[in-house]
Amino acid sequence: MAEEEKPQEVIEKKSNNILLIIIIVVLVLLILLGAIAFLLIGGDEEEMSSAPVEKIKEKRSKKRTSTAFMDDSRSLSEIGILYPLDTFTVNLKSDAGRRYLKVTMSLELEGDELSVELDAKIPVLRDRIIRILSSKTLEEISSKKGKGKVSMQVMDILNAMISDGEIKGIYFTEFVIQ
Repeated sequence: MAEEEKPQEVIEKKSNNILLIIIIVVLVLLILLGAIAFLLIGGDEEEMSSAPVEKIKEKRSKKRTSTAFMDDSRSLSEIGILYPLDTFTVNLKSDAGRRYLKVTMSLELEGDELSVELDAKIPVLRDRIIRILSSKTLEEISSKKGKGKVSMQVMDILNAMISDGEIKGIYFTEFVIQ
């Protein structure tokens, strides 16, 4: 009888092993199917969400080619409506001593209706500009190229906040570093 029980135990162990293998294979397949479904669904959302981002990048690249600091040959008649801002006085980012920057600027607007929106958002606009200016070092803003980068940064941030048009250029009317 002992001999008859051993083959039966072997058969039960083999069937348990086969059952375990089947369960593992099914779990692996479920995980793979879930991963594939996630990638397919996630891929569509990425394509949908990247379309507006690409439009924004395209819009920004068009603006960059027509900015005031890059195109010094623009005549006064080509300049749009100007929106003057109050003077900004900020501490520059510096390791060696205290430096400050005093800037007055005007924004070139695409349309007259934009000035109403800017009037309503002036505290937020000033805050964003102050944050940008105070994050700069003397070396970053002392050259023409540095001023151009600051202009682009300010323009990009402000254009992202407004909806009634766009800012076409930034003009510095006062720029003092001390």
